[in-house]
Amino acid sequence: MPKLTLQFKDNVVGEYGMEKGKGLTIGRLDSNDIVIENLAVSGHHAKIDSVGDGYLLTDLQSKNGSFVNDQQVTSHWLQHGDRVMIGKHTLLFKYEKGEERPASTGAPAGAMDQTMVMDTGQYRKIMEKAGKTTDPGSGLKGEPAGVLSYLAGGEGEVEIGKKLFKIGKSASSDLVVGGLMTGQTAATISKRPNGYSLSYVEGMAKPKVNGKAVKESVMLKEFDVIEIGNVKLQFVLKG
Repeated sequence: MPKLTLQFKDNVVGEYGMEKGKGLTIGRLDSNDIVIENLAVSGHHAKIDSVGDGYLLTDLQSKNGSFVNDQQVTSHWLQHGDRVMIGKHTLLFKYEKGEERPASTGAPAGAMDQTMVMDTGQYRKIMEKAGKTTDPGSGLKGEPAGVLSYLAGGEGEVEIGKKLFKIGKSASSDLVVGGLMTGQTAATISKRPNGYSLSYVEGMAKPKVNGKAVKESVMLKEFDVIEIGNVKLQFVLKG
């Protein structure tokens, strides 16, 4: 059976066998078969299914996308030697020596019509022609930017100027907050094509949006009130 080798830089983190007829899920949460503990990885980021004689990688609408050999994909039939990039980690897909491999992709007839594979350069050009930008932290050109305005625990406002904006007790956070039960990285706010999403990361005290605890993630609406640690913020759009 083919094998997936999980690597971080030059270090091997783990190895996983791909059994015929079974699949593997990949993500940051412990419920996945392959757990990647990295903030750039979504809770349920991607999956690999055994279909016929081949293995199909599918991105699960992740925040930062899935890449195969430096190309962004929504789905892709894996070939021997493919390098799958998930966040800052790499999964190397290889068949064992002497193992029989599919003659082509292993995809059923017509399946490639459903497969979307975009070169990152081409993707950038397409987005620019459509009036969008692919710069981190940005959305549509001229689109209002997300801003956090202090209601309590501070003064002024902070623009969400990154693709992944971190909030927590750590000094490296984009917005540093206090609180005994607040995590080093308590939450993140990420810019998605359809808006801004707040996700709980760690800490005994979960962030709240409009008084309700966020267990995993929630899409923010303008004027939502966010409570994290010892601060209260209001999410607004400006620009």
